[in-house]
Amino acid sequence: MADLRAISPSSTNSGFNGDKKPGNDVSVSLKSGGLRGKFNKVVLAYSGGLDTSVIVPWLRENYGCEVVCFTADVGQGFKELEGLEAKAKASGACQLVVKDLQEEFVRDYVFPCLRAGAIYERKYLLGTSMARPVIAKAMVDVAKEVGADAVSHGCTGKGNDQVRFELTFFALNPELNVVVPWREWEITGREDAIEYAKKHNVPVPVTKKSIYSRDRNLWHLSHEGDILDDPANEPQSDMYMMSVDPEDAPNQPEYVEIGIVSGIPVSVNGKELSPASLLSELNEIGGKHGIGRIDMVENRLVGMKSRGVYETPGGTILFTAARELESLTLDRETIQVKDSLALKYAELVYAGKWFDPLRESMDAFMEKITETTTGSVTLKLYKGSVTVTGRKSPYSLYRQDISSFESGQIYDQADAAGFIRLYGLPMRVRAMLEKGI
Repeated sequence: MADLRAISPSSTNSGFNGDKKPGNDVSVSLKSGGLRGKFNKVVLAYSGGLDTSVIVPWLRENYGCEVVCFTADVGQGFKELEGLEAKAKASGACQLVVKDLQEEFVRDYVFPCLRAGAIYERKYLLGTSMARPVIAKAMVDVAKEVGADAVSHGCTGKGNDQVRFELTFFALNPELNVVVPWREWEITGREDAIEYAKKHNVPVPVTKKSIYSRDRNLWHLSHEGDILDDPANEPQSDMYMMSVDPEDAPNQPEYVEIGIVSGIPVSVNGKELSPASLLSELNEIGGKHGIGRIDMVENRLVGMKSRGVYETPGGTILFTAARELESLTLDRETIQVKDSLALKYAELVYAGKWFDPLRESMDAFMEKITETTTGSVTLKLYKGSVTVTGRKSPYSLYRQDISSFESGQIYDQADAAGFIRLYGLPMRVRAMLEKGI
């Protein structure tokens, strides 16, 4: 359910009063339009930080519009959601909309990627990439609910997120206008933003700015910036927030059993849980053992390389379990095709093409091919490592009576001689040619 919080214009700090000049130095009225044009209402992806706090009055000044702030709860934590109504109100927003998207995020975005085995550039489990389309989709819904004719976000022109937001907007409502302040305004950094905020009577957020750029949701926590900008620097130990240092993890291993039905996790240690609850529990268990730390240099969609450090404790456990169960339930050719498609699947998600027909078609394949990927996997967690100790499935293709070295009726070892002669015939013919035989 959406938490719709309307803020009375009379109680805001906006200073707007009909056609009179506003008290916060915004030089145009909502009725006459702004410096760059006119929108009636804009839905802004809002975090409450400095950038989005400044965007609110900037939109009003430049587009003469009402601003509806939208915040999605994708598991970033209570502290990041605390006090948002007051911040939006102080910035001049007419309404705050908060939606809890945690279950939808895990069920409809995280688990399909998990089922597909989608990993970007060998390491990245797509935490931010999966979160942006669910947020952008909700923004399109909110725009319809409140009658907005435009949407806006605070992504910079150098990152991947701008693409992910805007491709979702295009796919779900191509009639919506998109306003991207970072590609229009003259603000070039934090000091400029603070000066703009003071000029327009917008309280500057008093929270201490992290030296890192972070993105957190229920699936992962990413770290970028500061010393990480140099790939030669080792991350500082106090940077991590979801996982303990493996060296400080318990000296005794912990075993965890993951139940899976048709490629989708459903239980932990025999206890059935909702998608978000299951992931939360595994984050806690995995974090305690230092599971899921990744340090990588990746290729951004816009062309540059960037270095990031990711914490994905629960996700790392789930990926290991899913792959191990597939070793029982999928044959060789199917695994090879699935793995090759998983690379393209991951690339599409990373590039913001969640609602592209190709990804949706590939997802249908993944759903079909994992129909029998049902069973359980037992894992041992110990000081940053995840080791598989057992796997079982009612649809297992593994047959002990065939795999054993004992003779059997199904597999006659003598048949191998003819198979090898036929299988190796091309190599044998080439060797005969080279030797003049």
